[in-house]
Amino acid sequence: MKQYEVYRHIRRRALIFGLPVAFFALQMLVVIGSLMAVIFSFNLVLLFGAMVANGILYGILLKLTQKSGLLQMRTIFPHMISNKKITINEKYDEHS
Repeated sequence: MKQYEVYRHIRRRALIFGLPVAFFALQMLVVIGSLMAVIFSFNLVLLFGAMVANGILYGILLKLTQKSGLLQMRTIFPHMISNKKITINEKYDEHS
């Protein structure tokens, strides 16, 4: 019988249109903002400028995704969380 490894960090590697979820959310915010600017100003030059700007941003975000070394992501939470009570003696035992 096959055994499968439990994968708990599915959101970390999830991609939408080739972008991680955070980059996709940023892209959608920029798209919505540019649509609002075009709707309220109704300028044809602004429409083409917004399309070009969104395309450039998408390309930049794709490059940042492919070269993950450019962005140093640190983990926020520690790998192990313990409820063990730390006493003064244990602190001195660790450093010796």
